[in-house]
Amino acid sequence: MILILIMGSGFFSSSEIALFSLPAHQIDAMVEEDKRGARVVKSLKEDPHRLLVTILVGNNLVNITMSSISTTIVGFYFDAGTAVLVSSFGITSIVLLFGESAPKSYAVKNTDSWARTVSTPLKFVGKALWPLVTLFYHLTNAVNKITGGGSSIESSYVTRDEIRNMIQTGEREGILDEEERQLLHRALRFTNATAKEVMTPRLDMAAISQDATVKEAIEKCIQSGHARLPAYEGSLDNVIGIFDIRDLEESNYSAFADLEVADVVNPTLHVPESKNVDELLSEMRENRMHMVIVIDEFGATEGLITMEDTTEEIVGEILVGGEDHPIEFLDDTVLVDGSVNIEEVNEILDIVLPEGEEFETIAGFIFNRAGRLVEQGEEFGHENVTLRAEQVENTRIQKVRVAVDRDVADPVEERPSVGEGTPG
Repeated sequence: MILILIMGSGFFSSSEIALFSLPAHQIDAMVEEDKRGARVVKSLKEDPHRLLVTILVGNNLVNITMSSISTTIVGFYFDAGTAVLVSSFGITSIVLLFGESAPKSYAVKNTDSWARTVSTPLKFVGKALWPLVTLFYHLTNAVNKITGGGSSIESSYVTRDEIRNMIQTGEREGILDEEERQLLHRALRFTNATAKEVMTPRLDMAAISQDATVKEAIEKCIQSGHARLPAYEGSLDNVIGIFDIRDLEESNYSAFADLEVADVVNPTLHVPESKNVDELLSEMRENRMHMVIVIDEFGATEGLITMEDTTEEIVGEILVGGEDHPIEFLDDTVLVDGSVNIEEVNEILDIVLPEGEEFETIAGFIFNRAGRLVEQGEEFGHENVTLRAEQVENTRIQKVRVAVDRDVADPVEERPSVGEGTPG
């Protein structure tokens, strides 16, 4: 009897995991494929609240019955106090192992098939326990109304891999085109992106001293092509605010010309490089800030982030007149900006360049491999990929030409870059 009750506990525990882990799109797919038990699963999931109450009522009845029977049996051999103690610890251990942990682990690995297997027995249990299920169904609804909780208890556990599979299925079936697929993948990455991954690095920052005049700041804006500039005191590691040319009246620039930048700057946020971009975007909206400063663990300025940077993380590079696209497809090669993220290059070209903690960009990858400054024209190989430093300015790799040999079956060792000597 105890063995049967343990199996019953495992049945209810695994049923909860299997049924509530199935996303709606997967259930619909099973129904379309006319898999056995799929329609029963769909009917049960149409009222997730009742389904959950049925599972919990059944599981609790089984566990209470098991505890009572075991206490009675042990009572024949021990005194009442010892019997309760032995029964409680013994049954609890057995239930945790064989009635909870093992069944749930199985259900997680076999969600689809197990959900279809348990659906019909669960439907029968729901009918058999109808009075109790209905009573607790209405009681929990009443409690939810009092506490402000929702009446629906459904919470489908959808993993990132499942979402990626949905995107791939959509593309394969012709529902999504390449642009839409990339947009969805970027949105998926956005929630895990950090400030360091999307910021404009310090080397590319255009900034102005707080002691400069507004006229000089306007000239700097025109020269750099930016409407906003970080204003610093002493050095770039001490940014005091943001100069915004839009705050000035266009028809009356002369009234501000002789003022110092410090007199007209707006406050800004200083955020750590590990800051989650999703959270940062919310803070920027809440504080009505269009530009924030990214700092490292020592408080030194690492870069800056604008609203445009966070938007580009989802929709891709936003180009204005005269700008080149960061990834340009040529004949049999691809020309990539050095600042493009390795993950994006891997995704677009279907290659596997390694990502490291010390670098995130294609230029960083090359510098990491070279271990020194790179000269224009140097080439580096990784497996079937050849990377050429196409444009180098002031020690920075601006453009990289990427060539992929699709005919290479086995990975090849990285070859020496152009300019490295060979034994004579």
